[in-house]
Amino acid sequence: MTPMTSDLFGVPVAAMTMRGALGLIDQAVRSKRRLQIGVVNAAKIVNMQRSDELRADVLSSDIVFADGMAVVWASRLLGRPLPERVAGIDLMMGMLEQGKAGGYRVYCLGAAPDVLARVVDRIRREYAGVTVVGSHHGYFNNDEEAAVVKDIAETQPDILFIAMTSPKKERFLSKWSRQLDVPVCHGVGGSFDVVAGYVQRAPERWQRLGLEWLYRVKQEPGRLWKRYLTTNSAFAVMVLSALFKQQLSRIRSTARVART
Repeated sequence: MTPMTSDLFGVPVAAMTMRGALGLIDQAVRSKRRLQIGVVNAAKIVNMQRSDELRADVLSSDIVFADGMAVVWASRLLGRPLPERVAGIDLMMGMLEQGKAGGYRVYCLGAAPDVLARVVDRIRREYAGVTVVGSHHGYFNNDEEAAVVKDIAETQPDILFIAMTSPKKERFLSKWSRQLDVPVCHGVGGSFDVVAGYVQRAPERWQRLGLEWLYRVKQEPGRLWKRYLTTNSAFAVMVLSALFKQQLSRIRSTARVART
């Protein structure tokens, strides 16, 4: 069954709960059906308006989830409500938990070698039943991509976690997903740093308030403050502009009805 979607700035975001998403993933693993997962937050939606390449790469996904609370709030303001946030890292951890009973085979790609080693070790210790069939750090160049893809394909994982930054992970999946021949591919961004314990995730209260981005800025202000300030501001302008256009359309429609 094809999930319902909410169109947000030209992005078909799946109107699904975390439970529904995990059920869809389990079906894909069991049936060996391709499911390339994309996630969007406010920053990525803004950057998709600026980059046709990023936009095409994200839209090449089989399903796109709302990774940020700002996206969920925007969907509700614009009358296209999403039921809840399906954060990339929570989806990853849910897949691992589900995989304990399902016997999932996973491949971990990305991050620095020391971070990757800690992630693999934690999965093996805490998720008995999940088999890590292979791993590779994220510091490879374009000439080495084909060899990395060959290694992944030969290990025959059920799930590929890609811990690379945007837009690199979207470009990699868009380019290689069919050669990988992996049922479920999920780009998890910086999640490996959190799983490895190098980066602290925001407390649940901050997450519910949509302030996870601010917690990240608090940890790395020099690198992140300008990025989040510009993209969050741009996203707010996009939402307000869309709301204004909706209201204007309603006024014009009411005026036309009144004249008839």
